[in-house]
Amino acid sequence: MLEVGKPFPEFKLSNQNGQTKTLKDYAGNWLVVFVYPKDDTPGCTIESKAFSAAKTDFDKAGITVVGLSEDDVTSHQNFCSKFSLTVDLLADPKKELLAAAQVDQSDWKGTMYWDRTTFVVDPRGVLRKLYLKVKPDGHDQAVLTYIKAMKAAL
Repeated sequence: MLEVGKPFPEFKLSNQNGQTKTLKDYAGNWLVVFVYPKDDTPGCTIESKAFSAAKTDFDKAGITVVGLSEDDVTSHQNFCSKFSLTVDLLADPKKELLAAAQVDQSDWKGTMYWDRTTFVVDPRGVLRKLYLKVKPDGHDQAVLTYIKAMKAAL
């Protein structure tokens, strides 16, 4: 797993609209990357909807939130449309960033899936906090509270 205090991996991935996004696009702002196993599954939907509902609060605090899974752009488009999601979802079907970020995988009934993980990256691209095996309920607010406290301490 990536170590806190180390640079977050560079990436070049498409969001749900097919727009290419890189780590440099988020430079100067705090970045939250929440990794989830699969579009349109119960826990992933709860987490994505919660981050979308809190998007204004994150925006006001100078924090950008993006979701990440191995689903493709079309799957992300459908997921966003179905649930009116407002955060960008990055498509990583080749598992490039998932592997570079060293996200753990678990086996559930014979199917491998990416563990729900959240990375908090500072404006310089350095990993400041790592949440492992995230429970979706209330996670968005815990992350927001943490980053606000970090910003106040700097």
